[in-house]
Amino acid sequence: MCGFLGKIAFTDFDSKELEKPNSQIICRGPDNTKKFELLKENLKASLIFNRLSILDLAENANQPMHSQNSKSILMFNGEIYNHKELRKYLSTKGRNFKTSHSDTEVVLNGLEIEGIEFINKLRGQFSIFYLNQAERKFYLIRDRLGQKPLYFYNTNDLFIFGSNLSAVKQLTNNASLAQDQINNYLKYGVVGGSKTIYENIYKVLPAEAIEINFSNDNFTMNNKKYWDINEKVNNLKFDKEEFFSILSESIEMRLIADVPVANFLSGGLDSSTIVKNMYENDNEINTFTVSTESKKYDESLWANKVSEKYNTNHKVSHVSSDLNIQLANEAIESLDEPYSDPSVIPSFLISNEISKHYKVAISGDGGDELLGGYERTEKSLKNINTFHNMFSKLYKIYPSFLGTGANFLSKSNELSIRYRSFLEDENLLKLLKINLDNTDDYISLNKNIDSYKSLLLADYNFFLPDMMLFKIDRTSMANSLEVRSPFVDHKLIEYILSRSTEYRNSNIKKSLLKNYLIEDFDSNFINRKKQGFVFDLESWIFNNFDYFYDYLVNSRVSRIVDLNSLKMLKLNKSRINSNRIWKLYVLNKFI
Repeated sequence: MCGFLGKIAFTDFDSKELEKPNSQIICRGPDNTKKFELLKENLKASLIFNRLSILDLAENANQPMHSQNSKSILMFNGEIYNHKELRKYLSTKGRNFKTSHSDTEVVLNGLEIEGIEFINKLRGQFSIFYLNQAERKFYLIRDRLGQKPLYFYNTNDLFIFGSNLSAVKQLTNNASLAQDQINNYLKYGVVGGSKTIYENIYKVLPAEAIEINFSNDNFTMNNKKYWDINEKVNNLKFDKEEFFSILSESIEMRLIADVPVANFLSGGLDSSTIVKNMYENDNEINTFTVSTESKKYDESLWANKVSEKYNTNHKVSHVSSDLNIQLANEAIESLDEPYSDPSVIPSFLISNEISKHYKVAISGDGGDELLGGYERTEKSLKNINTFHNMFSKLYKIYPSFLGTGANFLSKSNELSIRYRSFLEDENLLKLLKINLDNTDDYISLNKNIDSYKSLLLADYNFFLPDMMLFKIDRTSMANSLEVRSPFVDHKLIEYILSRSTEYRNSNIKKSLLKNYLIEDFDSNFINRKKQGFVFDLESWIFNNFDYFYDYLVNSRVSRIVDLNSLKMLKLNKSRINSNRIWKLYVLNKFI
């Protein structure tokens, strides 16, 4: 896994401009930094690549990588899990390779031979910069699910792009805050879609390939979606053995590395399923988990049971309920953009611990999106209430300082409103006197398909890329750790979406995985309530409320939002209100 930064312009500039912004990307690739400068007619390009060496550690696998005829240049962040078979395929096309097993060279040669359509053959996680000098074009490409980030800024004669938003922002010199995106952050807890917290800096979207043509002394863009998850929905027959065969293949592919591999282990169904599969296939297993003092949130007991059952090399990291604010700030700094989920703290901590011994870790992320494991999924499908009009009226008079009002909204007779109630906080905007109309809509449900699958698609179109994958990428790469997620595999996702839902038991969430684990664990383990990767935020926030309150009312946030009602949140010391305070605290770090 790596990180890169580039600037291309029709005017001259000093390539040393990239060095300071690049210091924010080096954590993504501390093993090797390589620079490249191109002067071609009136065009100048300056590129910097930072490598985390995991596959083919040889020097000739470093980047930026040039094609054999030097007409193409590639910078590639990620891993291609089917690179071996693609190398064989390209060899039959007459292509020779200078590296022994670099997946980077596979991508470069594939793009040069087959053009952008070669992306459809890739199975992995990636963000790509590809320059074709002969055609006077370059491309910015992101993987199907949005695991690896890619940002850009452009004018008619300037293009800046990179793996970190903060680095791109610093290189533009004139990026200002986008007030509407601050509103979106306060509503959703993240800035989603193609926009960022800064004006005129954008994200390449998941499954998007942007072609930038520079043949007429200016930059023209053409955006193309090369994979559409919404088109994968079908109702073919489900086969359990076929599902587990694809999952097993997905896990095995992600174990391929020239360095040792570790595992995140929460003791939940997803990470436990991966560990069991690895155990059955005679892999050495190195597991890590986080413990807390709060029995309500601690899952280390369950992780220990999994470790003992499958004989893993196990390590536990502890998060104190009296959390060090310095550690919290370090976790925030890893984000690159405001993101309100406090689980970034244990995620950052465990990534830091793993990175002391390993460069690669396997995670269970994506299992809930794949198999409808979130509580909101089942509640959204069930909570159709004949008294919905009454609940709607109660929501309108519900005091904003008490909470989101999700308990009322989740009783709506509209599926979309029920689902949204778990992900949006319009009441916080009301509390801060922000106009609700000044926000974007990140969530949409397809009314033409099965309701259950429409919720899965909604998770894949917003929650997974913008929330979950954002968190795991930032907290891991800040610690120079590559995370691989077998459940976030497009072949596996396509299989689930294209099959009938006969595998699903509406009364037993993720019954597929529970049935797989049932012979090894008792019902207390299998059927316990889903916890999530969290800690006792409410105790920490409200035990230190005066600190957070004084900090916020004297912060930059107080100049852009109305904090007069902030103290009212103390009247209801709930997790929701503690998260609201945390959300504002995080925002101040980025404005």
